[in-house]
Amino acid sequence: MTKLPRLSSFRRIVVKVGSSLLVDRAKGALRAAWLDALADDLAGLHRAGADVLVVSSGAIALGRTVLKFPPGDLKLEDSQAAAAVGQIALAKTWAEALGSRGITAGQILLTLGDTEERRRYLNARATLARLMEARAVPVINENDTVATSEIRYGDNDRLAARVATMASADLLILLSDITGLYTAPPQSDPNAKLIPLVPRISAEIEAMAGGAASELSRGGMRTKIEAGKIAVTGGAHMVIADGRELHCVRRIADGEPCTWFLTPSNPVTARKKWIAGSLEPRGTLHIDAGAARALRQGKSLLPAGVTRIDGSFARGDCVTIRDALGREIGRGLVAYDALHAEQIKGRQSQEIETVLGFTGRAEMIHRDDMVLAGE
Repeated sequence: MTKLPRLSSFRRIVVKVGSSLLVDRAKGALRAAWLDALADDLAGLHRAGADVLVVSSGAIALGRTVLKFPPGDLKLEDSQAAAAVGQIALAKTWAEALGSRGITAGQILLTLGDTEERRRYLNARATLARLMEARAVPVINENDTVATSEIRYGDNDRLAARVATMASADLLILLSDITGLYTAPPQSDPNAKLIPLVPRISAEIEAMAGGAASELSRGGMRTKIEAGKIAVTGGAHMVIADGRELHCVRRIADGEPCTWFLTPSNPVTARKKWIAGSLEPRGTLHIDAGAARALRQGKSLLPAGVTRIDGSFARGDCVTIRDALGREIGRGLVAYDALHAEQIKGRQSQEIETVLGFTGRAEMIHRDDMVLAGE
């Protein structure tokens, strides 16, 4: 039997918190004791050296209480108004909960386009990376103040999976109001059994997914399975666990019942596969021998090593990298559009601001956004 992963073995963890866990449904107020216990758990992971990211719902649930909106479904404009008010309370709550444990929180609001359009994806990825480099904890939510019914995720399970992929996380924890994936709906079938380990999300596993959850939490088991497909494809394991008890993350570490979804890959190899095989190159960067040696040593591609630019491409597009003999040695997501790349090629990174008139990235292609031939 495959051994279950250990929580302490993961280096970058995304934790998704739903509205129904964070907000007391009857009172429309935060579950303060529950959040306090969760913050203790997250601080423990953080002290152990892991990067921690939180995807938190709750803005609409909090805002509707402040605005005294009636129970039940809200119109789109009411949801947006509730989110505008609730985001302030939600951000303050997380800042205080983490701050009292010596951790800085950073708020990031995302829409679908931020994870689907490559330029915005790179911006969001860079922001997450910088926050984690500074040992801050990004707290992420869908930007419900501007999202519409056509573009919104509709649940934060899939948003959390997109964030896990964007951040190159190796674990996604979905805290839910159910212990994990069962062979049948446990509320209606007394013979339903918890599935502790899912090595692969098969058609049979997808068929076990149920329907919608509570009115505060838009996601059901079906969206969790869909989130799992996104996460494992991106190289992250995923776990669904009961979040209703205090110290729910610590309980996962202690071996409490839950469901683990395994990935056959890891964030680095999954990302390299995506860049190498899933994206059509829009141009070519020709580099000198020194830059080629640096890339093989694991370095990023700097403007100084680029000798020629071919093609018309935008920032975030995939480009081919060729050495002085014209051989393709890799591919990557370029940090500049073709016009700006042409202006700074052969220049030192510290000259970028002088040449372009703004402070751009030091790298033409960062090592994390590059795959070399043979990798």
